[in-house]
Amino acid sequence: MSFVVGLTGGIGSGKSTVADLFAQHGALLVDTDRIAHQLTAPIGAAMSAIRSAFGDSVLAADGSLDRAAMRRLVFSDASVKTRLEAILHPMIRAESSARCAAAAAGTAPYVLLIVPLLVESGDYRRRVDRILVVDCAEKIQIARVMARSGLTADEVRAIMATQAPRAERLAAADDLVLNDDGREALLPQIEVLHQRYLALACAKLNADC
Repeated sequence: MSFVVGLTGGIGSGKSTVADLFAQHGALLVDTDRIAHQLTAPIGAAMSAIRSAFGDSVLAADGSLDRAAMRRLVFSDASVKTRLEAILHPMIRAESSARCAAAAAGTAPYVLLIVPLLVESGDYRRRVDRILVVDCAEKIQIARVMARSGLTADEVRAIMATQAPRAERLAAADDLVLNDDGREALLPQIEVLHQRYLALACAKLNADC
Protein backbone atom coordinates (compact mmCIF):
# COMPACT_ATOMS: atom_id res chain seq x y z
CA MET A 1 0.00 0.00 0.00
CA SER A 2 1.33 3.42 -0.99
CA PHE A 3 2.19 6.10 1.54
CA VAL A 4 -0.19 8.97 0.78
CA VAL A 5 0.24 12.60 1.80
CA GLY A 6 -2.89 14.72 1.49
CA LEU A 7 -1.95 18.19 0.23
CA THR A 8 -4.38 21.03 0.83
CA GLY A 9 -4.56 24.77 1.37
CA GLY A 10 -6.77 27.74 0.74
CA ILE A 11 -7.26 29.29 -2.68
CA GLY A 12 -4.12 31.16 -3.75
CA SER A 13 -1.93 29.50 -1.13
CA GLY A 14 0.35 27.93 -3.73
CA LYS A 15 -0.66 24.27 -3.71
CA SER A 16 0.30 23.73 -7.36
CA THR A 17 3.75 25.24 -6.90
CA VAL A 18 4.41 23.09 -3.84
CA ALA A 19 3.09 19.97 -5.57
CA ASP A 20 5.37 20.55 -8.56
CA LEU A 21 8.39 20.80 -6.26
CA PHE A 22 7.50 17.49 -4.64
CA ALA A 23 7.10 15.96 -8.10
CA GLN A 24 10.65 17.06 -8.91
CA HIS A 25 11.73 14.93 -5.91
CA GLY A 26 9.94 11.91 -7.38
CA ALA A 27 6.56 12.04 -5.66
CA LEU A 28 3.55 10.89 -7.69
CA LEU A 29 0.87 13.59 -7.93
CA VAL A 30 -2.82 12.66 -7.86
CA ASP A 31 -4.76 15.91 -8.32
CA THR A 32 -8.49 15.75 -7.63
CA ASP A 33 -9.11 19.06 -9.43
CA ARG A 34 -7.42 17.67 -12.54
CA ILE A 35 -9.51 14.52 -12.29
CA ALA A 36 -12.67 16.65 -12.02
CA HIS A 37 -11.68 18.51 -15.19
CA GLN A 38 -11.08 15.23 -17.00
CA LEU A 39 -14.47 13.92 -15.92
CA THR A 40 -16.18 17.07 -17.24
CA ALA A 41 -14.20 17.40 -20.47
CA PRO A 42 -15.83 16.59 -23.82
CA ILE A 43 -16.98 12.93 -23.61
CA GLY A 44 -15.82 12.93 -19.97
CA ALA A 45 -17.26 10.14 -17.85
CA ALA A 46 -19.47 12.51 -15.84
CA MET A 47 -20.98 14.44 -18.73
CA SER A 48 -23.83 12.10 -19.54
CA ALA A 49 -25.12 12.21 -15.97
CA ILE A 50 -24.61 15.98 -15.76
CA ARG A 51 -26.53 16.52 -18.99
CA SER A 52 -29.36 14.30 -17.77
CA ALA A 53 -29.52 16.15 -14.44
CA PHE A 54 -29.20 19.76 -15.64
CA GLY A 55 -29.88 19.85 -19.37
CA ASP A 56 -27.98 21.25 -22.33
CA SER A 57 -27.72 24.72 -20.81
CA VAL A 58 -24.66 23.68 -18.78
CA LEU A 59 -22.82 22.25 -21.79
CA ALA A 60 -20.23 24.19 -23.74
CA ALA A 61 -20.13 23.99 -27.54
CA ASP A 62 -17.55 21.19 -27.42
CA GLY A 63 -19.64 19.08 -25.05
CA SER A 64 -17.65 19.86 -21.93
CA LEU A 65 -19.07 21.38 -18.77
CA ASP A 66 -19.70 25.11 -19.11
CA ARG A 67 -18.41 26.14 -15.70
CA ALA A 68 -19.72 29.69 -15.90
CA ALA A 69 -23.22 28.41 -16.71
CA MET A 70 -23.01 25.89 -13.88
CA ARG A 71 -21.90 28.61 -11.43
CA ARG A 72 -24.92 30.71 -12.42
CA LEU A 73 -27.19 27.72 -11.90
CA VAL A 74 -25.70 27.01 -8.49
CA PHE A 75 -26.15 30.66 -7.54
CA SER A 76 -29.82 30.56 -8.50
CA ASP A 77 -30.59 27.22 -6.82
CA ALA A 78 -28.64 26.01 -3.79
CA SER A 79 -29.71 22.40 -4.36
CA VAL A 80 -27.81 22.29 -7.66
CA LYS A 81 -24.44 22.17 -5.91
CA THR A 82 -25.51 19.14 -3.86
CA ARG A 83 -26.81 17.36 -6.96
CA LEU A 84 -23.64 18.10 -8.92
CA GLU A 85 -21.44 16.88 -6.07
CA ALA A 86 -23.51 13.69 -5.86
CA ILE A 87 -22.49 12.99 -9.46
CA LEU A 88 -18.87 14.08 -9.36
CA HIS A 89 -17.59 13.22 -5.91
CA PRO A 90 -18.00 9.43 -6.08
CA MET A 91 -16.27 9.42 -9.48
CA ILE A 92 -13.42 11.60 -8.21
CA ARG A 93 -12.98 9.43 -5.12
CA ALA A 94 -12.94 6.23 -7.17
CA GLU A 95 -10.45 7.54 -9.72
CA SER A 96 -8.13 9.10 -7.14
CA SER A 97 -8.20 5.89 -5.08
CA ALA A 98 -7.34 3.84 -8.16
CA ARG A 99 -4.41 6.13 -9.00
CA CYS A 100 -3.09 6.04 -5.44
CA ALA A 101 -3.35 2.25 -5.37
CA ALA A 102 -1.61 1.93 -8.73
CA ALA A 103 1.35 3.89 -7.36
CA ALA A 104 2.35 0.84 -5.32
CA ALA A 105 3.35 -0.88 -8.55
CA GLY A 106 5.40 2.07 -9.73
CA THR A 107 8.68 3.67 -8.73
CA ALA A 108 7.37 6.74 -6.89
CA PRO A 109 8.36 6.64 -3.20
CA TYR A 110 5.06 8.17 -2.07
CA VAL A 111 1.89 9.82 -3.36
CA LEU A 112 0.83 13.43 -3.00
CA LEU A 113 -2.98 13.48 -3.13
CA ILE A 114 -4.00 17.07 -3.86
CA VAL A 115 -7.42 17.88 -2.41
CA PRO A 116 -8.31 21.59 -2.11
CA LEU A 117 -11.19 20.84 0.29
CA LEU A 118 -9.52 18.02 2.20
CA VAL A 119 -10.15 19.58 5.61
CA GLU A 120 -13.81 20.00 4.76
CA SER A 121 -14.12 16.35 3.70
CA GLY A 122 -13.99 13.62 6.31
CA ASP A 123 -13.72 11.01 3.56
CA TYR A 124 -10.34 12.20 2.32
CA ARG A 125 -8.94 12.52 5.84
CA ARG A 126 -9.42 8.77 6.27
CA ARG A 127 -7.56 8.03 3.05
CA VAL A 128 -4.26 9.78 3.76
CA ASP A 129 -1.34 9.02 6.07
CA ARG A 130 -0.40 12.67 6.62
CA ILE A 131 -2.06 16.03 6.00
CA LEU A 132 0.21 18.71 4.54
CA VAL A 133 -1.17 22.25 4.56
CA VAL A 134 0.22 25.02 2.36
CA ASP A 135 -0.34 28.30 4.14
CA CYS A 136 0.20 32.01 3.56
CA ALA A 137 -1.23 35.27 4.83
CA GLU A 138 -4.78 35.91 3.67
CA LYS A 139 -3.83 39.22 2.02
CA ILE A 140 -1.31 37.28 -0.10
CA GLN A 141 -3.97 34.74 -1.05
CA ILE A 142 -6.25 37.53 -2.22
CA ALA A 143 -3.51 39.28 -4.22
CA ARG A 144 -2.44 36.05 -5.95
CA VAL A 145 -5.95 35.08 -6.97
CA MET A 146 -6.75 38.58 -8.21
CA ALA A 147 -3.55 38.60 -10.30
CA ARG A 148 -4.22 35.26 -11.98
CA SER A 149 -8.00 35.36 -12.39
CA GLY A 150 -9.08 38.99 -12.68
CA LEU A 151 -11.52 38.58 -9.80
CA THR A 152 -12.11 41.46 -7.42
CA ALA A 153 -10.97 41.31 -3.81
CA ASP A 154 -14.57 40.90 -2.68
CA GLU A 155 -15.09 38.00 -5.08
CA VAL A 156 -11.98 36.28 -3.79
CA ARG A 157 -13.09 36.80 -0.19
CA ALA A 158 -16.46 35.26 -1.09
CA ILE A 159 -14.68 32.14 -2.37
CA MET A 160 -12.50 32.02 0.74
CA ALA A 161 -15.63 32.21 2.89
CA THR A 162 -16.84 28.91 1.39
CA GLN A 163 -13.62 27.16 2.46
CA ALA A 164 -12.51 26.06 5.91
CA PRO A 165 -11.12 28.92 7.99
CA ARG A 166 -7.36 29.24 7.99
CA ALA A 167 -7.19 28.29 11.69
CA GLU A 168 -9.12 25.08 11.01
CA ARG A 169 -6.72 24.05 8.25
CA LEU A 170 -3.71 24.75 10.46
CA ALA A 171 -5.22 22.74 13.30
CA ALA A 172 -5.68 19.76 10.96
CA ALA A 173 -2.12 19.84 9.63
CA ASP A 174 0.45 17.18 10.40
CA ASP A 175 2.94 19.18 8.34
CA LEU A 176 3.06 22.76 7.15
CA VAL A 177 4.64 24.63 4.26
CA LEU A 178 4.78 28.41 4.63
CA ASN A 179 4.44 30.16 1.27
CA ASP A 180 4.58 33.87 2.02
CA ASP A 181 7.96 34.55 0.41
CA GLY A 182 8.11 32.88 -2.98
CA ARG A 183 9.62 29.78 -4.55
CA GLU A 184 13.16 30.02 -3.14
CA ALA A 185 11.83 29.99 0.41
CA LEU A 186 9.92 26.80 -0.38
CA LEU A 187 12.92 24.73 -1.45
CA PRO A 188 14.44 23.94 1.98
CA GLN A 189 10.99 23.23 3.43
CA ILE A 190 10.22 20.77 0.64
CA GLU A 191 13.56 19.03 1.06
CA VAL A 192 12.99 18.48 4.81
CA LEU A 193 9.48 17.14 4.23
CA HIS A 194 10.58 14.94 1.34
CA GLN A 195 13.14 13.22 3.56
CA ARG A 196 10.51 12.81 6.28
CA TYR A 197 8.06 11.24 3.84
CA LEU A 198 10.69 8.89 2.46
CA ALA A 199 11.36 7.60 5.98
CA LEU A 200 7.67 7.29 6.80
CA ALA A 201 6.93 5.53 3.50
CA CYS A 202 9.71 3.02 4.19
CA ALA A 203 8.38 2.41 7.68
CA LYS A 204 4.87 1.82 6.35
CA LEU A 205 6.08 -0.62 3.74
CA ASN A 206 8.56 -2.30 6.10
CA ALA A 207 11.20 -1.65 3.47
CA ASP A 208 14.93 -1.91 3.93
CA CYS A 209 15.88 1.73 3.40
